Amino acid sequence: MCWNATADLTAGAAITALGVVCVARLRRARDLPIAALPLLLGAHQLVEAAVWRAGGGCGPATTAWVAIALPALPAWVPLGVLLAAAAVDRRRLWAPAAVGVATAAVLSYCLATRPAVAEIRGHTLGYGVNVPWMPLLLAGYLFATLGALLLSGDRRLRLLGAVLGAGALACSALWRLEFASTWCAFAAVASLLVLGWVRRPRPGTPVT
Repeated sequence: MCWNATADLTAGAAITALGVVCVARLRRARDLPIAALPLLLGAHQLVEAAVWRAGGGCGPATTAWVAIALPALPAWVPLGVLLAAAAVDRRRLWAPAAVGVATAAVLSYCLATRPAVAEIRGHTLGYGVNVPWMPLLLAGYLFATLGALLLSGDRRLRLLGAVLGAGALACSALWRLEFASTWCAFAAVASLLVLGWVRRPRPGTPVT
C-alpha cells in the first residue's frame, strides 16, 4: 500500500517493470512463480490506485486487491519456493506449502461469501473481510509466506523473507497510526531481491 493513488500508480508501474525484467531473465521454468512475484506485487499496487480513486468501498477493485492479498499470496509464495528449491531442501518446505493451500482455500471461501470493504483512514487504506478464526488464519498465512522463504535453502530467498517480515511489521505499525504506508517501498526492495535471485549464478557456472 502507498499513501495515495498517484504513489500507488507510480510504484505499481515500476515494480511491474521489474517483474517483466525478472521473467525475461528467467533461466529455469520452475523458477517462474518466484520470478513473477514482482508482477503480482506490481499489479497489487496498480489495483490499489483504483481503490483510492473509487474512495474505498466494496467495488471490483477492492475485491481484486483482497483476492491477491488473501487467497493468492499464501498459496503462491510457498508453492513457488517449493518448486524452485533443490531436492535436498524440499522436505521441510512441504509443511508451509500445505498450510498455504489450506489457508488460501478458507480465505477464498470467505471472500466468495462475504463482501470485502476498503476504507480510507488518514494516509492509508484499511481493508476488511469478515473472516472467522482470524488468529489461526493469520498464523497460517505468516507461516506459509514468510515461513517458506525463511526455511528455504537459498540465502537470497531467506533475505527476501526477512525483508518482507520487516515490511509487514513496519506497515502494521504505521497503519495503526493512520500514517503513510511504506509497503510500496518494501515491495520495490523485494522485487530487486527477486531480480538478484533470478540472475544468481548456477552451481558450476563460470563467473565472467
